[in-house]
Order: sequence, then C-alpha cells, then structure tokens
Amino acid sequence: MTDETRSPSIFWILAGLVLPPAGVLWNIEVEGELPKDGPFILAPNHNSEVDPVIVGIGTWKLGRAPRFMAKESLFRIPLFGRLLRASGQIPVSRGPGKGNRSALDAADVLAKTGGGVIVYPEGSLTREPDLWAMRGKSGAIRLALATGIPVYPCAQWGAQQVMPRYGRIRPTFRARIRMVVGEPLDLTPYQDRRTSASALAEATELLMQRINGLLGELRGATPPATSYNPLEHGQSEHGRTA
Repeated sequence: MTDETRSPSIFWILAGLVLPPAGVLWNIEVEGELPKDGPFILAPNHNSEVDPVIVGIGTWKLGRAPRFMAKESLFRIPLFGRLLRASGQIPVSRGPGKGNRSALDAADVLAKTGGGVIVYPEGSLTREPDLWAMRGKSGAIRLALATGIPVYPCAQWGAQQVMPRYGRIRPTFRARIRMVVGEPLDLTPYQDRRTSASALAEATELLMQRINGLLGELRGATPPATSYNPLEHGQSEHGRTA
C-alpha cells in the first residue's frame, strides 16, 4: 500500500461513500500494476458512462489515488467544482490551440503532487459498433512525451453490462467487471519527434492498439487491426452522427 491510500485525504471520504455500494453492485477484478509512487498516466478504454467510477475504484485498489482530467467548465459549478479541486482533479481547456496548454497545466500539477492522472484517449464514449476502443486523441501521448511521465494502457470490460452505452444504469448484484493495466508504453522512438503531428498520431495509434490488445484478452476475442475512425462512418467523434 502506498502513502496515497494510507494517508488521510479527501479520497478516504470518497472511498467510504463509493466502495460499500459498489461492492454490492459489482465484483471488480483488477490485474496489473501501477508505480507505487511518482506520476503516471493511465489511459483506459471508454464504453460506458459508468466506467470512470470503475476505473477510479480499480486505480484505488492498485494503491493510487484516482485523478482525472476534467472539463474546465465543471470546475465552475458551485460545490462540485470545490470537490474537484480538493481531490486534485485537473482542469482541461478545450478548443483550437488549447491542447498544449492543457498538457502543460497537467504536467505542472503532476510534478507538484507526484500523483497520477487518468486520461481517456478516445475523448468520449467509443463509437465502435462492437465496443472496441476507437481512434484516439493525442492528449495522453502529448503529455507523456512532454514530461517523460510513463503512460499505461488500460482496458476494462463489464461496465457496459451494468450501464449500456447511451443507456440507463441497471440494478445488478455482484456483476463481474474486469480491469487490466498493461506495461508502460515505450515512447523512445517518438521522443525526438515529439512535436511532430505524424509522431503524435503514430504513438497515439500504438496506444490504442495496446488498449485493444488488453481488451481482447479480457473478451477472449481478436481486436481490429486498426482503430475505428467514426468520421469514416458518418459519425462525429463527440456524437452519434456527423
């Protein structure tokens, strides 16, 4: 157990509120490891609105505090915004030209706290028809290359059974949900080209393939050879149709 889970913090309160009911509803099995201390980036797949809770619990079970990159607008909501700040969540500025600023802000927070951050590289729920991870955005890779912080691919399977994509949460009892964390990505081949758009795209696709590889192990199925691009199928990356 690391100091993050041993030392009193707001996460103790959150864990006390979340873990008991989650233990009744779900049986969350976690495989793999995260570093016992120091910053890290965890990059999971996203197939259900409830899976951030699953990944947060899984991260806690691995001995680390779950911190997410969240939309900046959420931090302006009374009380909720204070909770986000108190628990070390990291605001993200979205829009043209703001990606680099958000990565630098996140890097500054991680450097000061020595904590980790959970970044969903897909940016939204997957549009892939069979719930494989779709094409990713470069935020996680951009942050990793700019700071040298290791990025860990992660996959979970089962959250979609308790809350289907775009659906409502279902009452369950000990529903089996599995989460696995893979080995950190080797980004050495991209370091010299870290500001290149092509390098960011190649490294991001490598990350998505690793995520889908882990997901294939959980599902007992073969993942697609390339990541699903919703724009090629008449869909937007943030909605059901373009």
